[in-house]
Amino acid sequence: MKIAIVHEWLDTYAGSERVLEQMLALFPDADLFATCDFLPDAERGFLNGKRPATSFIQRLPRARKWFRYYLGLMPLAVEQFDLSGYDLVLSSSHAVAKGVLTGPATLHVSYVHSPMRYAWDLQHQYLRQSGLDRGLKGAATRWLLGRMRAWDHASAARPDVILANSTWIAERIRKTWRRESEVVHPPVALDAFPYRPSKGSAYVIAARLVPYKRVDLVAAAFRAMPDRELIILGDGPEMGRVRAAAGDARNILIRGRVAHAELVATLQSARAFVYAAEEDFGIGMVEAQACGTPLLSYARGGAADIVTDGETGVLFRDQSAEAIIDAVQRFESLPIAPEACRANAERFSEQAFRAKLHDAIARAAAARGMRLP
Repeated sequence: MKIAIVHEWLDTYAGSERVLEQMLALFPDADLFATCDFLPDAERGFLNGKRPATSFIQRLPRARKWFRYYLGLMPLAVEQFDLSGYDLVLSSSHAVAKGVLTGPATLHVSYVHSPMRYAWDLQHQYLRQSGLDRGLKGAATRWLLGRMRAWDHASAARPDVILANSTWIAERIRKTWRRESEVVHPPVALDAFPYRPSKGSAYVIAARLVPYKRVDLVAAAFRAMPDRELIILGDGPEMGRVRAAAGDARNILIRGRVAHAELVATLQSARAFVYAAEEDFGIGMVEAQACGTPLLSYARGGAADIVTDGETGVLFRDQSAEAIIDAVQRFESLPIAPEACRANAERFSEQAFRAKLHDAIARAAAARGMRLP
């Protein structure tokens, strides 16, 4: 069986690249395609020596630094990949990869991290944060996003099978594309976050400080609870807002970005991990659970798939400081066991992901009279 794997682009090793890594582990002989490849040599190990076939985006002026500015050309770029000789095409998509062209004899299974966020429900937020919500540039960007939205909807009909990375994304797929999907949660490297049953007294939030993470709400909540300690790990453009929300509270320690070893040690000793963002899934939450640490999480998004309310953490329904305070108080009255948190994290291991992905593809292949290698 001839197999192709299509990835959006390669420039760093992050969440979608973890999925690609496991796809390559399942199908090591597959050919790899990406719109462009600017992955540093130090981060290429997970590709096991593979070099992807790339599109014309790779050769455009200043593409190494500015390839995302060529987003409007990427639908054309993925449609130029000739996949006519493949029996199985597996795409990993959060923008355009699911739009590759395949023939009727080819099974196309697309693992979708999300429909194109900035073209759909996050369009207005994207325009505001980019300073493109007014003026001529703003009008041109709205026109481009409208074109991208139309292509995104039309190309959603191309995969034979769609896999979603969470129930939340499955609902977004149903809303935007009118397609049904099967949930296969993304892989988490649990071995990098060892279990430790003994806990300290401090609460922890670890996240990139960007607007949607709402770390400022967590800081504001703990500023109102001076008898409880909060440690904030991470850096980003919202650092000023987070510091302002924390004020001069002596119970809040902002450490900024830390090394992996310090991150793990802090998660292991945390009384609980507090998270106020609406995430597509939320790998950081699973990493905390792997350490045996309970979660206090906003109930929308991927957290609803991760947290068993009252058993491995507490879900709060409103994205507000008041709701976080209530969640802390409720959590402190519950006997949540660290071993239950670790057992919960095991559902999202790399081994579990490979097994579920292989099963989903095998069922789709069997329906066509095909057998996986």
